[in-house]
Amino acid sequence: MFSGRVKADTVQPPAPISRRNRLARAAWRSLRVATIVYLLLLLVMMFFEERLIFHPEPMPWETWDLPGVERARFEAADGTRLHGWFFPHPKPRACVLFACGNAGNISYRAERFQQLCDVHRLALFAFDYRGYGLSEGQPDETGILLDARAWLAGRAGVAESEIVLMGESLGGGVMVDLASRDGARGLILERTYTSLPDVAAYFYPFLPVRMLMRNRLDSLAKIAAFRGPLVHCHGDVDEIIPFEMGRRLFAAANDPKRFIALTGIGHNDPLPQEWDQAIYEFVEGLP
Repeated sequence: MFSGRVKADTVQPPAPISRRNRLARAAWRSLRVATIVYLLLLLVMMFFEERLIFHPEPMPWETWDLPGVERARFEAADGTRLHGWFFPHPKPRACVLFACGNAGNISYRAERFQQLCDVHRLALFAFDYRGYGLSEGQPDETGILLDARAWLAGRAGVAESEIVLMGESLGGGVMVDLASRDGARGLILERTYTSLPDVAAYFYPFLPVRMLMRNRLDSLAKIAAFRGPLVHCHGDVDEIIPFEMGRRLFAAANDPKRFIALTGIGHNDPLPQEWDQAIYEFVEGLP
């Protein structure tokens, strides 16, 4: 009969994890977390792209009607009902279609529109993009380009090719598209960009926005198709659309053209008298 103690199996203690391995595991965990956060950020920005670009506001009640200004209701090609203002002039030197920037609505520019009409002797039509002011719908690139083509040229009694197109910031891309496709008597650009992805890449250099953005408004690729006169201004301390971006767009345009560098002017600063003078001279010299 077997007797005696049973010898227990020898259990080897786990080998200690080296400091290098611990650092490698921690780095791998951090990389996984960073990758997940990065991908989530991409998804959120892609989902909310239009909200990051367009900042519409409804029109205040007190600015619905202006003395001597005709309020226009019209439709885009897709049936979206739009709103705009027509500023008449008894003896206009030109008729202007104005496209606004990405924030607010046309009521924010009422004083500017009136000044353009009075000082420069212009008849002017300004419209709210879909989703802005009293216009219906939701803005995106396709939609706002349809809106620009829905303006009432017949109301001013002139053909599209006789209209001067004027765009500020976001509206610059809209007017470049319109001018490149349909022509214009002249093109006036204020503090605008080469393309929306270029602007996004300026703010988010760590994201592949040029590859992923749906809304592009690629003015740099379009402006060479416009063969009419151009005047273009940009502030040299613009914090939203870099000055160099405006210069690149101007360089791609055909002659005749003129660039006005606004010294010490940021993106939302009031435009100086120098620019008013340039607009007056530009309209005066139109064929």
